[in-house]
Amino acid sequence: MISITDKTLKDLEFATVLQTVSDRCNTELGKQKALEIVPFKNKAQLMDSLLQTSEYLSSFSNNNALPNHGFDSITHEIKFIGIEDSFLEVGSFRKIAQISETVNALLLFLKKFNEYYPKLNERALQVEYTKYIIQKVDEVVDKYGVIKDNASPDLINIRRDMSVVRGKVNQSFGTALTQYNSLGYLDEIKESFVENRRVLAVLAMYRRKVKGSILGSSKTGSIAYIEPEATLRYSRELSNLEYEEREEITRILKKLSNDIRPFKELLNQYQDFLSDIDVIAGKAKYALKINAILPTIIEEKRLFFRDAYHPILYLNNSTKGEKTFPQTIELQNENRIIVISGPNAGGKTISLKTVGLLQLMLQSGMLLPVHERSETFLFDRILTDIGDNQSIENHLSTYSYRLKNMNYFLKKCNTKTLFLIDEFGTGSDPELGGALAETFLEEFYHREAFGIITTHYSNLKILANELPFASNANMLFDEKSLEPLYKLILGQAGSSFTFEVAQKNGIPFGLINRAKKKIEVGKVRFDKTIATLQKERSKLEKTSINLKEEESKAREESKKMETINAKIQDKLERYQELYDANQRLIYLGQKMDDLSSKYFNNKDKKVLIGELLKIVEIENSKRKKATAKETKEKEIIQQQIVQEVTAKVEEIRTVKKEKKIKALKAEADKPKVTLKIGDRVRMIDGKAVGTLDLIEKNKATVNYGVFTSKVSVDALELVEAKGK
Repeated sequence: MISITDKTLKDLEFATVLQTVSDRCNTELGKQKALEIVPFKNKAQLMDSLLQTSEYLSSFSNNNALPNHGFDSITHEIKFIGIEDSFLEVGSFRKIAQISETVNALLLFLKKFNEYYPKLNERALQVEYTKYIIQKVDEVVDKYGVIKDNASPDLINIRRDMSVVRGKVNQSFGTALTQYNSLGYLDEIKESFVENRRVLAVLAMYRRKVKGSILGSSKTGSIAYIEPEATLRYSRELSNLEYEEREEITRILKKLSNDIRPFKELLNQYQDFLSDIDVIAGKAKYALKINAILPTIIEEKRLFFRDAYHPILYLNNSTKGEKTFPQTIELQNENRIIVISGPNAGGKTISLKTVGLLQLMLQSGMLLPVHERSETFLFDRILTDIGDNQSIENHLSTYSYRLKNMNYFLKKCNTKTLFLIDEFGTGSDPELGGALAETFLEEFYHREAFGIITTHYSNLKILANELPFASNANMLFDEKSLEPLYKLILGQAGSSFTFEVAQKNGIPFGLINRAKKKIEVGKVRFDKTIATLQKERSKLEKTSINLKEEESKAREESKKMETINAKIQDKLERYQELYDANQRLIYLGQKMDDLSSKYFNNKDKKVLIGELLKIVEIENSKRKKATAKETKEKEIIQQQIVQEVTAKVEEIRTVKKEKKIKALKAEADKPKVTLKIGDRVRMIDGKAVGTLDLIEKNKATVNYGVFTSKVSVDALELVEAKGK
């Protein structure tokens, strides 16, 4: 059962990602659903969601783009139609028909292109395809959302009568307008509308002379608005017909509502389906923006994110035109905890957040901005302790709050947990807090949880170095400028560069020296050694990059030279062939010239023909010999190659065998030295030199100054005997 707390979502700024996805949705319902995305608890549902998003993403690059799936929300209509004897307005039915048409088009499309969108089609198959709703609405409502005249026989008759009466109203009003205007009873505007009825604009002094009904007057009282008597009769008739029309439309809408009411649940499914597709589209658009893909999801306990970008940072930097540095991080059973150390502002927290946020996004059905060869498995829990942990509401100090959080970690941490802790152990006395943090780390380690922590504590760096399935890491820094390079390097602890950074920021050298004297010499030496190693690592990194570039250039040049040599060799061979052919033709020409000269002198055709045949036979004989010779030469060359290769392989085997025998003999002849307490020793395959403090049975305790280590006596070699 997957369980991820709200605190983890907040620590990893998951809401920011959801807001970005929501902004890319087209519908209000889709936007709201996107903001409510949470990690899936069911793996099958998660895989469906990931594959659906991946399929939609592929539609941006293939020729089968999904049809429009936008819609106007019908939530109100669905609720209202569920009330018995209720009926919907005309506009609502137009919205229902449109959403039904959109769903039908999408269902048919996904069925047709099932090969491209199998998981999206699988989701579409959960929705029923029907034309009944569209047909019923189209019988009554036109495309502009108006009730059709032929919606019922009575409505046709009513509207026909209304049309006739409107004609009479206009005719009678026109007659009255002409009559009273000619008498000079009307104002300059002549006519107006009051309560949607056409009236004459009569000057107040003549209002008693105009027969009709006064419906109002102007603000100044100078004009009286009168509906003529003849028009009034027809207007009343029209009002009666309009009332009958409204009654008939109400009856029609009630009938249509009753026809659609059984499909209430289906309409709900339609809206749910389209809003789901809208969210999938939003996630796909977001994936396109951050160059995201679907990494391989495996059953084996391994997390490997190659060239992983923090999506929020990536988009922010893209907006500013700045570069974002990717990180490659791997966690597996043999290396399940990484301790990242080094100066502040080097990118430690971003590296930690990148892993957490990407894993969280993946388990919420979103694609990741990582290399296509990345892979991971699904965690049951993701526990985080990141950022400012002071709890004002609970009146807890930072350290108290962190201890409370650690207690929760201890309750929930297991083999399928990913824990992420920023600035582990801070908030208390460095010695005491560091010791407690070390104990917590050992507990998480023994529970076989996967985790990444950032810290400045030396004891945690040493512990990570001693635990077989944990490792140190640091953020690479430029050794001269002390500027961060934002590149995570696994396998080595990082120095905090405390004094180096202080010196760079103008702190007097004398004060820095006084500060160094106030702490243990061993700690200064340890941090200095790590700083030196980091600088060396940085140099090696740069050298490696330069060498790779030079090697690449050399290979390109070599390939060019080989191509040129091949072309020159080919030309030489062709010239040689051409020369040989020309020499042969010259020789034959000379022969023909001699024969021609002899024939000119003796006129003997038999001799001429005989000599010609002889030349032809000689040339043909040469051709046959050349073909046979070439075949034989090829066979000889192949045999020679096989013999040479066999001899070379045998020679290599013999040399290797002799070297192995010599090595074994030298090892056997080497005298065994008995180690004593106080001797200076080192691991046979190591470089660090320590003092032998204790020997118990076959185990030796070696003191390296800052820490001690227990190893097998057979794994040690003597560097310097005691007292020498």
